[in-house]
Amino acid sequence: MEILAKASGILGVMLITWGIYVKKEINQDYVFAAGGLALLMYSLYLRDPIFIPLQIIFTLASVVEIIKIRKHKK
Repeated sequence: MEILAKASGILGVMLITWGIYVKKEINQDYVFAAGGLALLMYSLYLRDPIFIPLQIIFTLASVVEIIKIRKHKK
């Protein structure tokens, strides 16, 4: 389980870093949301009371942006 949790953390950091370089805004938000979820899994494994809410907020902000962009396109 420890290896899976650490792999999730590494994947999350890599996705968020990659998301910075993604040009299209909606794709960037999808990458950020995926990275945020991966880091949330890692923070839940660590049981970190600061990191967990921060990752929830980050992931929700990315999802809200996705919803706004999709509504605006309709």
